[in-house]
Order: sequence, then structure tokens, then C-alpha cells
Amino acid sequence: MGSRIPDASTHLPEIQELAAAMVKATGNGSVPATTTSLVYLRASQIVGSTYQVMRHSVDLRKAGESEARIAAVATWRDAPYFTDAEQAALALTDAIFQPGARGEERVPDDLYIEVAKHYDDKAMATLMMVLASAGFWMNIALINKPTPVPA
Repeated sequence: MGSRIPDASTHLPEIQELAAAMVKATGNGSVPATTTSLVYLRASQIVGSTYQVMRHSVDLRKAGESEARIAAVATWRDAPYFTDAEQAALALTDAIFQPGARGEERVPDDLYIEVAKHYDDKAMATLMMVLASAGFWMNIALINKPTPVPA
């Protein structure tokens, strides 16, 4: 089975406007493009979207990322391949996309402070938009179930 709605934008053209605005907001240069792609890949893994995992893995390969870094995103906490700033962004991604098991606050102050050590206010706002964008695209992919594109 292919995508459930092969071209949703024919029914809702505003999707393209939203996508363009998100690309503009997340690509403002305050967060490295690699970090953004790592965040998208991690969010894809957490929500279980094969389409999005494949898409962002391909994007990272095209950007020159090593297979080791791409594969290690799933286990980033104990992988030696990520900078402190990337680890902070991945921790924030985990907090947003994985609810606390015991109802804890998803983004506690100590996590926010750690992320803010690596990103200024504009970059923090950009990371928020990257995570919001990831949620937007993950939900569309989970509902629409597009066919994964091989690497």
C-alpha cells in the first residue's frame, strides 16, 4: 500500500505554505543544519516512522555524515560521536517526544539550562520550532503512511 493520501496538498494547499514557513524559520542559521537533521532523525525514531527515519538518514548521508553518527542517534546518550551541543539538542528531543514514565515535567529547568548553555535565545527559539516542525511532520507521516524511500 502506498501513501494513504498520495498528495495531501492538492486537498489542502496551505500545507505547502506551512512547510515553506517552517523551512524558513528552522533554517535561519542559528542552529547548525546537521543538528536539525539529527533532531529530526531522533524524533522519527521515537515515534516509529520508518518513512521519516529513512528520509532524515538520507539527508544526513548527503550532508556527509558518517554511518557511525547516523546509526548512533538511536543510542546517542552513550555514543562518543556527538558534541555537547548536539547531545543537549537530542536530550531536548527525547524529553519532548517521550513522555515521562511517572508524570514528570517533560522539560525540567535543569534540562533547559543545559540546552541554553549551548544555544543563545535565537537558537533556543529555533530549536523549539525544529521540534514543533518535527511533530508536525511526524504526525502527517504516521497518519498518511508514505512509502519509505530507500537510501
